[in-house]
Amino acid sequence: MAKLLHLSCSPRAESWSTAGARVFLDRFREARPDWDIDVVDIWHERMPEFTGPIVEAKYARMRTQAFTEAQRDSFAEAERMAMRFSLADRVLISTPMWNFGIPYKLKQWFDIIVQPGLTFRFDPSHGYFPLLKDRPTLVILASGSDFATGMNRGRIDMATPYLREILRFIGINDVRFVPIGPTTGPQQPIDAARERTYQRLAAMGAAF
Repeated sequence: MAKLLHLSCSPRAESWSTAGARVFLDRFREARPDWDIDVVDIWHERMPEFTGPIVEAKYARMRTQAFTEAQRDSFAEAERMAMRFSLADRVLISTPMWNFGIPYKLKQWFDIIVQPGLTFRFDPSHGYFPLLKDRPTLVILASGSDFATGMNRGRIDMATPYLREILRFIGINDVRFVPIGPTTGPQQPIDAARERTYQRLAAMGAAF
């Protein structure tokens, strides 16, 4: 069965990014009722802390050294998470922007799955190579400011370039971003942005 993996990254059930994902998925399910929707809630997902044995396992892997038992057990968690991601035919990431970047839990998720031999390989002579196959990926990014039109008082969106680059590093190049913003401030711009974005997400859900 074909699978869409939804990486849900807001701790709030009624957040803007979650609501946008719901609009998208409602239309996606109508268009593809036979697809499996695999939801990864990073706030409830079992993820190891990126310290100790798993860090040691990463460098042992890069040096082609054998794992200790503790390293093997820790790396198995990374393998489980990376495999779940790699099996998806489509990917949806819905996330808020926090302090101009991404939530720390989403960064932790990437830190765990971006591992040598799992999602990339390193050749001392030629550098880094991605290991995952490309697949359509949609990122819904909600922010308090309107970064899409530049009405952000000079602040810089650091979430979009990070997500684009980390996904490209492991082989995902077919990535589209749908910003939702502003989510704070005068009500008229908020309502206009929400309506505009929801229409776009509904259309994309039907064709994704």
